[in-house]
Amino acid sequence: MTDYAKGLEGVIANESALSNVEGAEGRLSYLGYSIDDLVENCCYEEVIFLLHKGRLPKQDELTALEKRLRGDRELPQGVIDFLKNAPKDSNPMDVLRTAVSMLGLYDKRATIGEPKLDLVEEVGLSLVAKVPVIVAAFHRFRKGLELPAAREDLSEAGNFIYQATGNEPTENAIKILDVAYILHADHGMNASTFSARVTIATLSDVYSAVTSAVGTLKGPLHGGANEGVIHMLQEIGDLSKVDEYIEGKLTRKEKVMGIGHRVYKVLDPRAPHLQKLATKLSAELGEPKWIQMSERIAEIMRERKGLNANVDFYSATVYYSLGIPTDLFTPIFAIARTSGWTAQVLEQLRDSRLYRPLTLYVGPKVLSKVPPISER
Repeated sequence: MTDYAKGLEGVIANESALSNVEGAEGRLSYLGYSIDDLVENCCYEEVIFLLHKGRLPKQDELTALEKRLRGDRELPQGVIDFLKNAPKDSNPMDVLRTAVSMLGLYDKRATIGEPKLDLVEEVGLSLVAKVPVIVAAFHRFRKGLELPAAREDLSEAGNFIYQATGNEPTENAIKILDVAYILHADHGMNASTFSARVTIATLSDVYSAVTSAVGTLKGPLHGGANEGVIHMLQEIGDLSKVDEYIEGKLTRKEKVMGIGHRVYKVLDPRAPHLQKLATKLSAELGEPKWIQMSERIAEIMRERKGLNANVDFYSATVYYSLGIPTDLFTPIFAIARTSGWTAQVLEQLRDSRLYRPLTLYVGPKVLSKVPPISER
């Protein structure tokens, strides 16, 4: 065998009905519904139901799901103790990865063996409810603050803002984060989703699968890109310095964070929604320089390299404008994607096959014998 796809690029590893990423056309849909339509007409909880059940909920079903999620936010005391005692300078993604794994120790449903799909879905929804609390709790504890009790009158987005900040969330902030959650909920067979499906295909458990996914998402080539965007904007500092900075990057053939996408050959369909939110937020806050710098970078890269901004490019500005610390950008990505990961785990288990790709061996040919150590 001499022909192969390094990194499995272009290789179809499985079937999925959850999200359709049409890279050449710049389209994304969940179960046939355009991401544009979902953002305009649905809340994040409806998207959770869609991904898990394969259809949009009726009103009573949505109410029941909201009640279930809001009543399942409490963390085991052992996990709370870990979050309080974790080093304050820890990477929040490291803390999230460990806390998700710890949750499995307190859940008797997470057993090794043939999984029951109804229990897998229960655990999945429990993770959707608890992952935001883990992120908010560590953020509060590292600042020496207590974690406010979860609010059952608030949505997933609203409760995260409340627990992370301790302040009453505005309707606008809730809507903005809710849209970000929808846009990040699922995205085909990306690296972290693949990790989750590979893990659950061994008939491990949901906590192990999501732990694998969180560890994969942490990498700067996957979920960590939005942090890099803000660091880049802070390094540039001012709109007047954008052209010189980007020119230097291009000359040195360095990557410009948030530009281009592995799959989308045209504009990332999620980017315009976050661009719109970033522009609106900047106007409301009276601090337009971040979006102005972003727009200029995007313009230069389109003209010079034919590359478009991706979802990370504008999500960074949105989160930063909301006052969210930079190192929580990727954990927020994980919060949203937990709904997709757990839906993908369910789909994998319905018709599972162990992943076992081949490798192309390029090492030494067979040697005659092992020489004595004195002759090596």
